[in-house]
Amino acid sequence: MKYVPLGASGLATSVYALGTATFGGSTEEAETIRVLDTFADAGGLLIDTADAYCDGRSEELIGRWLRTQTAQVRDRMLLSTKGGGFTTTAGRNQWGNTRHNLTRALEASLRNLGVDCVTLYQAHTWDPVTPQEETLRFLDDAVRAGKIRYVGISNYTGWQLQKAVGLAGSLGLTGPVTFQAQYSLLCREIEWEIVPAGLANGLGLLAWSPLSGGLLSGKYAPHSAPDGPARFADQRERGKMHDAYVNALYRSHAARDRTWQVLKILGEIAAARDVTPAAVALAWVAARPGVSGVVLGARDARQLSDNLRARWVTLEDDEIARLTEASDPRPAGYPYGPFGAMQRSRTID
Repeated sequence: MKYVPLGASGLATSVYALGTATFGGSTEEAETIRVLDTFADAGGLLIDTADAYCDGRSEELIGRWLRTQTAQVRDRMLLSTKGGGFTTTAGRNQWGNTRHNLTRALEASLRNLGVDCVTLYQAHTWDPVTPQEETLRFLDDAVRAGKIRYVGISNYTGWQLQKAVGLAGSLGLTGPVTFQAQYSLLCREIEWEIVPAGLANGLGLLAWSPLSGGLLSGKYAPHSAPDGPARFADQRERGKMHDAYVNALYRSHAARDRTWQVLKILGEIAAARDVTPAAVALAWVAARPGVSGVVLGARDARQLSDNLRARWVTLEDDEIARLTEASDPRPAGYPYGPFGAMQRSRTID
């Protein structure tokens, strides 16, 4: 396993992290134990969860697993959880990044996990109502109280990330060291502003859905049936990718054609290396600037083992270039088209 710094901190983390959104839902307790054992045995360190994952059951199952481990294993695992958004709990004041709600959420997460402190605590989403000062002061207080070691943010836009970092600095508060965002060969729009903002401020990127919900797993090809269970197979006409999903996600024929081109190149590189397309797709994300963790969601231990093979894959420059060119979203309009390219290249004709 490769280890990288968690943002600009001195903490080392595994470049592949474990996502646990299915724990307590489609992944039942016995299988969660096998998944966690597989991750730990592979040298994985960062376990990423949230209070909203299956209404806290994900955290509870991780906590039960931790209690069965040796002190050596417990001490080396890094626990990351989130609060503030996406909870299904009823109640007006049980959502958002208020001091009231985050206090409730953090205390519940600590109980569920059976720990006194989590390594990384993330605001799960931007709250447009609560003043950022209130959120940041709570997080700073939690660090000072020894309940959180590092602060992170999740699903923020570029300006929201910059505002959080800038305010924390101006107020002398603990600022975020990571930001979590969806990122894959098929979801690269965060490169336009969010990634540059993170890089400029020394924040590490935790990339979720690095296989784009399974589209990059190698199961899909034009006009052919997927091998085995397939999340986006059309149940009415097996073997055809679900057009409604593709159209909703990519919104254009050009983007859909680009998806098939990316899958084609993934397949070629994977075949030449005798690895899976998923391993190649994950290795591409792991090699991107500023990445502190590629969050692997897995419904079972076998799927996780397959995806963890990516830790043995280091892509050559020409392979990275082929994938990067094929997957480029190619924004046409201002300011992300030619004007944005000019800014990135730092050249003016």
